[in-house]
Amino acid sequence: QLQLVESGGGLVQPGGSLRLSCAASEFLGDTWGLGWIRQAPGKGREALGTISGGDGSTYYSDSVKGRFTISRDHAKNTVYLQMVSLEPEDTAVYICAAVHSRLTTRRRAPGEYDYWGQGTQVTVCS
Repeated sequence: QLQLVESGGGLVQPGGSLRLSCAASEFLGDTWGLGWIRQAPGKGREALGTISGGDGSTYYSDSVKGRFTISRDHAKNTVYLQMVSLEPEDTAVYICAAVHSRLTTRRRAPGEYDYWGQGTQVTVCS
């Protein structure tokens, strides 16, 4: 099965920045959409955004739009989440996921993804 491995999590001060990476175990090309989800303690999973494999379009949740940016490197089979202006409320486990669909035209809900990584912890505090 497809495996996804996140990296780049850690401790950051409020207002700081962090860049997360997610590497896939196989070539994804244009046939997979990739997304980022987070789960804070005591809360459910929140879909942050999705990047389409077909055209690279991105779709973000209102809570992170303008602060978080999703990008991908097809040659490296890697998706990134660049986070700026981090707030304590952003503290969570960040998880990458993949959906087998070339035409991803909207943000995908957590239940729509086919494969998941194990997550990386992001903690924002002073």
